[in-house]
Amino acid sequence: MAENETLPRRRRLLILAICCMSLLIVSLDVTALNVALPDLGRELDADVSGLQWTMDVYTVVLASFLLLSGSMADRLGRRLVFRIGLVVFTTGSVLCALAPGLEWLIVFRGMQAVGGSMLNPVAMSIITNTFTDRRELARAIGAWGGVVGISMAIGPIVGGALVHSFGWRAIFWLNLPIGVAALVLTTLFVPESRAPRPRRLDPVGQVLVITLLGALTFGIIEGGKEGWSSPLLLAGVGVAALALVGLLRYEPRRREPLLELDFFRSVPFSGAFAIAIASFAALAGFLFLNTLYLQDQRGLSPLEAGLYLLPMAVTTLVFSPLSGQLLGLVGERVPLVIAGVALTFSGAWLSGVETSTPLWVLFTGYVVFGVGFGLVNAPITHTAVTGMPKTQAGVAAGVASTGRQVGSALGIAVVGTALAAGSRTAGWWIICGCGALVLLLGAATTGARARRTAERAGRRA
Repeated sequence: MAENETLPRRRRLLILAICCMSLLIVSLDVTALNVALPDLGRELDADVSGLQWTMDVYTVVLASFLLLSGSMADRLGRRLVFRIGLVVFTTGSVLCALAPGLEWLIVFRGMQAVGGSMLNPVAMSIITNTFTDRRELARAIGAWGGVVGISMAIGPIVGGALVHSFGWRAIFWLNLPIGVAALVLTTLFVPESRAPRPRRLDPVGQVLVITLLGALTFGIIEGGKEGWSSPLLLAGVGVAALALVGLLRYEPRRREPLLELDFFRSVPFSGAFAIAIASFAALAGFLFLNTLYLQDQRGLSPLEAGLYLLPMAVTTLVFSPLSGQLLGLVGERVPLVIAGVALTFSGAWLSGVETSTPLWVLFTGYVVFGVGFGLVNAPITHTAVTGMPKTQAGVAAGVASTGRQVGSALGIAVVGTALAAGSRTAGWWIICGCGALVLLLGAATTGARARRTAERAGRRA
């Protein structure tokens, strides 16, 4: 996008702000709705499985279409696809607010996700092609990650206040003014861009991705009700495994596949993808567990539950932009290793919480978790998009965002299933394991990248 190289700094910052608005409404929708789950469940007569589907249908559909949206944006135009995504997401939000029952809410959540899939990876592609200086790009990505912190900070409080004053449907109405404002600003200020050589569509690959994610999530949520060895769970995992084998055999034979398996030959990119899955599984499980614990076990109102989560949210808000600054100074390893240690400690620290657990114990775990999650997001995105050609920025960002959504879906499915089986402690140890994985992968993959950089420098010398 050569024309963006001459854009004045104020215009570039405005484009960054517009793109961050899309991330805000997508992230805010998840964090705010978590606080509303108990009220939503009572009004719509939903059990734990129904609550899991309310959250997971969004993340599964989002993950399924992120790759397609990224490649379509590179082909048709990033601004065009971004605007379509805003319209679909905002319309789906309004329909969610009007949903007459749980089944309709799940359907409209899926519609929301289709629109959401056109927002985050496309916005990151726009940012990557707008900020051409490496340090400036790292700061922009840090600001992007900081929006996750903002949504974490205000999501539980806004969600709790809306549920307390107007009911859970108000959370979806909130997306309407933000979505309309983002659409108008995009039309006025974001220039169009596309990849020089458009990619071909891959319908077979798209079907295999949907089958893989859908079958795996269905098996865990529905089969998990009967235990981890239930036939339904095993069947779901089996279908997902067959879809994965199909992807691994079919995609390399295509000249322009939906899923760029060559990306995964890069150790840093593969590591970033796996870290995205682990960290967002930890986040999704953390929010799901805490929402039900604070309201059902400690008897708090939605607003009080949101306020209890404020220490974690504010810490995330503080450390998200700090992560972007660390990226520009010392690279990805330091924030990723600290994040892994913090997430691991938090899961282990909170594994014994009970109704009578002192608040200082609870809030210590929340603050440490906020440190970990605040530091992890920017390195994931930076590693994914800076190691790939700019002409493939949409696809690379789509793959990285897919990892986040896959993690969110699996986190809710696995932790929720453990909770439904009566083991809240197991859910916390699952989060602890996700943190340990972030620590190990962060140290290993960034170390491999540093060694290759040193080798290239030695050859040049």
